[in-house]
Amino acid sequence: MTSSNSTNPTFKEAFATLKANAQKLEDQTEPDIDHLLEVVEQSTAAYKICKARIDAVEKALLLTFESASDA
Repeated sequence: MTSSNSTNPTFKEAFATLKANAQKLEDQTEPDIDHLLEVVEQSTAAYKICKARIDAVEKALLLTFESASDA
């Protein structure tokens, strides 16, 4: 994943990594076993970043809607 801040890639950067890796795998006519582990590791890390961000946004929205319905 390329990032201006390599320790905390953004959702957008992580999602782009997932899309690029998926496209790379789809475009292969033969499996590239030599680089498969690297692609899987990158994709797993990107997925975790995306999932954590989605979960955080979902939680914030739930809290916002709950407080709005209490008012």
